[in-house]
Order: sequence, then C-alpha cells, then structure tokens
Amino acid sequence: MLSRKGLIPEDYFLTRLAEDELRTPKFKAKPRKARFVSKNGTCNVAHTNIREQGRFLQDVFTTLVDLKWLHTIIIFTMSFLCSWLLFGMVWWLVAFAHGDLDQNGEDFVPCVTEIDSFASAFLFSIEVQVTIGFGGRMITEECISAIIILIVQNIVGLVINAIMLGCIFMKTAQANRRAETLIFSKHAVISVRNNKLCFMIRIGDLRKSMIISASVRMQVVRRSTTEEGEVIPLDQIDIHMDNPVGTNGIFLVSPLIICHVIDKGSPLYELSSTNLQHEDIEVVVVLEGVVETTGITTQARTSYVSEEILWGQRFVPTVSEEDGMYAVDYSKFGNTMKVPTPCCSAKRLDEAGGIARFKLTEGVTLRASVARRRGSKAARRSRLDT
Repeated sequence: MLSRKGLIPEDYFLTRLAEDELRTPKFKAKPRKARFVSKNGTCNVAHTNIREQGRFLQDVFTTLVDLKWLHTIIIFTMSFLCSWLLFGMVWWLVAFAHGDLDQNGEDFVPCVTEIDSFASAFLFSIEVQVTIGFGGRMITEECISAIIILIVQNIVGLVINAIMLGCIFMKTAQANRRAETLIFSKHAVISVRNNKLCFMIRIGDLRKSMIISASVRMQVVRRSTTEEGEVIPLDQIDIHMDNPVGTNGIFLVSPLIICHVIDKGSPLYELSSTNLQHEDIEVVVVLEGVVETTGITTQARTSYVSEEILWGQRFVPTVSEEDGMYAVDYSKFGNTMKVPTPCCSAKRLDEAGGIARFKLTEGVTLRASVARRRGSKAARRSRLDT
C-alpha cells in the first residue's frame, strides 16, 4: 500500500501505523496518564482476571477470527489432521473387525478394498474427506457400518471446511484493513470560526471507493469526580459536532474539517490556552461507515491528548480546482497556520459578551495600557530635563 511505501507525507497518521514515527522531544515530557486510545487506533486496555473463560468457547467462530494468524493456521492444520487420524483409526477398526486385514481367498468381499494396514486406512480417510479418489481403495456393500461411517465423515468434513474456510475468509477481509487508508490529522486545533471558539480536526480517505453512511463522533475521556465523591477514572463524555453537512453523517470524498463548537454544553468550555497543557484530557475520534466494495462496516479511531492540541491555529486549504476538476494536495493535509485567537476560555468569552465584544474590550485595554506607558515615558523625560 502507499502508506507502507513512504509515499504519503508525514503530516498525518494512518490509522494503523505504529506510533514510533512520532519525533522524540528534546526535553523530558511531564508525566501524564496513559492514553485510552493510541494514535493508530488501538485501545490501551488490558483485560485481566477473567474467570469465566468458557464464554469464549460459546462463540467459537469469533474466537477463531480474533486469534493471531499463527494460531489460526495451527488450528486449521490440526483440525484436519486430527479428523483424518480419527477416521483412519475407525476405518482400521472396521477392517480389523471384519477380517479384511487377514489373507483371505478370492471369494472374500471386504468392507473397504485394499486396506491391509493403518497407513492404508489413513490414506483412505484422507481420500474420503477431501473427495480425492485414486481408484485403488473403495467401499463395498458388504458392511452397513462402513456406509454409515462414510456418511458421518463426509458431514464432519463439510462442517470443518465451512468453519475453517469461513474463518480464513473473515480474517483476510476484516474491516480494519480498509481503515488503513482512513486518515486523521496529526494534531487538533482550537481557533475562532464564525465568531465562535471551535475545536477542529481533519479527516480524509485515500481511496477512490467511498465509505457509505460515514459518521464521526467524538468523546472526551478524562478523570472526573461525581457530587457524591465517586471517582470515575475514564469518564467518557460525548461532544456535539458541527459538521459541514449539518449532521453526524458526512460525504467523505475530499478531506473534511470536523468542527466542535465549544459552548456551554461542551466539556472544553472552561479550558484556556494556559491550563490546556496542565489538563489530562484526551479527545477520542471515531470514524465509521460501510465499505462500498464489500459492504462490511469499518471503523477507524484515533485520539488527541493535550500536547497534540494546537491553540490559535487552523488548517490550511488542501483542495484546489485544476482543469475543471478538484485536486487534493495531501502534502498539506496536516499543515496549520497561526491565526488571531483569544487565549481565554469560551466561558470567559461568553462572560465578556462574545468574541466581538471581547475583541473590542481587549483593544480598549491595549490602547489604554499603551497610553499609560507613553505618559510614564513623557513624565520621566520631563523629570530628566528639569
């Protein structure tokens, strides 16, 4: 894939790339809590002390699909070998009970022809189960038990084939493979948009085949305490998004900027640029939809911690019109530019009467401070002259 060949800029992360591409900071980062969702979308959660392990066996197919490829191949091989050995032993016992292993006359009719040892019974078991007939060994009408065993082995072989081949198919067509080409910006930004303080990220799809019914949702994961004193270490708070199409559903043909307006109902309402770096918050972003080519639902995830949220910046445009078509420049996908943004929280902006009133107040304050500085300089000069 293109993402593995290094042909895609490093300004954003593919959803399944390892995090070792992050540049190591030159300074020692402050200690913070562990991430809930890593940049490549894997959940940083370990399930321990599960006492009811038998529940996994009640859903064998899902358990097999979730296993690693090495374990799946081992189970795939052992299931066929064990069934061949089991029925090979059964065929050998049938031949032994009927006397087929002894040297008999020409008028003797065996249950299965050309079986004189366990090796030949094992080969006959393989021929029956995988429907490979070499013509040397065949069942006769002499034994009813042999006919019943033949039917049972065929049914068991079909069941094993259906389960194992279905498991292999599901592992090769897993939806998370499609999520490799669903990308998120490396950083999130906070800036003013339409006179409102907004939290924004950029998402995109590298493939031409679309994601049908694509939707995006965000959650803020942080430690919180209830009014009763209960501590919730991973409190997941949904946040509303103001998407370009007006709803959570998106038309992901070109990169889109997903915007969250920081209002009174937002968990980021009291967050300012100063205390952003001191807050242990994590914004989890989930993009999901149906793959157009396969009809399988896929999901891509990423997260942004406080160090990855840029205050006072916005994303640069990536779409331009060339020769009657719209061209997307993915080299600018994660690029940002600085824009004038208040450093205070959205709550402070609302208390000041909105962004317009806040700008006016800040301008008056700034001019008054400049006048005071100029007046103090003039006074000092007059004192020096005297």
